[in-house]
Amino acid sequence: MSDAALSPPSLAPRLRILIPLVVGCAFFMEGLDSTMIAVSIPAMAKSLGESPLRLNLVIASYLLSLAVFIPVSGWIADRLGTRIVFCIAVLIFAAGSALCGLADNLPVLVGFRVVQGFGGAMMTPVGRLILLRSFPRAGLVSAMNWMTIPAMIGPTVGPIVGGVLTSYASWRWVFYLNIPMGVLGAVLGWLLFENYRAPAPTRFDIGGFLIAATGLFLFEFAIENLGRPMIAPWVGELFFPISLAILYIYVRHARHAAAPVLDLSLLKIKTFRIGTVTGGVCRVGLDATPFMLPLLFQVGFGFTPMQAGSLTFASTLGAMLVRSGSKSLLYWLGFRRALVWGALGAAAVTAAFALLQAHTPTWIVIAIVLVSGCVRSIQYLALNTISFADVPSPLLSRSTSVSGVFQQLARGFGVALGAALLAIVAGSDDVTVGNFRFVFLLIAAVPLASTLGFLQLGEDDGAEVSGHREHAVSAAKDRAKETAC
Repeated sequence: MSDAALSPPSLAPRLRILIPLVVGCAFFMEGLDSTMIAVSIPAMAKSLGESPLRLNLVIASYLLSLAVFIPVSGWIADRLGTRIVFCIAVLIFAAGSALCGLADNLPVLVGFRVVQGFGGAMMTPVGRLILLRSFPRAGLVSAMNWMTIPAMIGPTVGPIVGGVLTSYASWRWVFYLNIPMGVLGAVLGWLLFENYRAPAPTRFDIGGFLIAATGLFLFEFAIENLGRPMIAPWVGELFFPISLAILYIYVRHARHAAAPVLDLSLLKIKTFRIGTVTGGVCRVGLDATPFMLPLLFQVGFGFTPMQAGSLTFASTLGAMLVRSGSKSLLYWLGFRRALVWGALGAAAVTAAFALLQAHTPTWIVIAIVLVSGCVRSIQYLALNTISFADVPSPLLSRSTSVSGVFQQLARGFGVALGAALLAIVAGSDDVTVGNFRFVFLLIAAVPLASTLGFLQLGEDDGAEVSGHREHAVSAAKDRAKETAC
């Protein structure tokens, strides 16, 4: 198939659903993989003859690989085409996962996790780019909506699937499960996607890549060491100022580079800056909750992993319940109100988790978790769409790379923040339910703070995507008719 033009084609009705679902499956695989592995760490450690603490490298190596390679995803997609890169990335992810399942020692396992991370670094940003290239701005909300569902299901069911596979089969099946999903995703992607490619790809910014990769690697490592210590905490904390200094050097480099690997000039676009930077702050709080809840249920309340997984799955049900109404909500409220109220809702529901106790009726727990899923789904949808609402079409590939880096760092910060606060509050004592309550209240302050950034949006910002301006004009005409009568 020849490379398509940059303008979105007119899609058949079935493709308007199938394309976002196939892209969403890439996010599903990544979310499922990361949460399955987390519950399988003890079994892996026993099988490989390592301490569970050393097995933190299995998680960290993947995340570090993402941080290093996400910046180059947009350039590679422009050079080879979105369909080719997506399909190859999914197959690399699946192949790396299969090799992880065959590993017989920790260094080999860590090495194959880096390979898997390279596939993941290409897979998700390019998948998002495919949606941006395939749909007109007015159809972006529906496309992102369909993509969000599998993206939220993966992390939610991961602990359950990982626990079942580890308990009744082997931890190696946690990795093997990605093989059929990866092959299916690559086949469907090849059949359904157009191969969008830049007509004149820029020269690769090798110097900028080396600087940015070093800075992001050290920064991500420092984040991971907060939540899952791999070296002495004080040594890990030194990486924060070092990495920030290196990233500052990159900022200076990007100002003068003709085509920087991470184009920070995109942050001059107000909707992209607020959706990416302010949205990143909000995501820290949103991404901390899925990490904290299973710990609260298991460590705080003494529930089994299966019980905890069953309760947290209610958040996925919430996300599915609001899917059909999310587009209408953005149409009526616009991005400004939707994001502000979403951040306030996220803060309120996170604080509500502090009220839960072991003897709280199950239906109340499920109701709060379900509402949490509703709020997170709408907020993720609004952030994913407002970020690209005003980005010029030729710059979309660069924008997905920048956005991908911010989202990756926010995800890591969310987990690290929850783990670090819990460790600080508990101190040398055992973690108690009271500790969880205090930490949930602190985490709730993060999305609350993000409302200040969202208030900078105008009423009509992103209106081409949400349709909110058309709604306002229509409502004004109706009011004029009523007045005339």
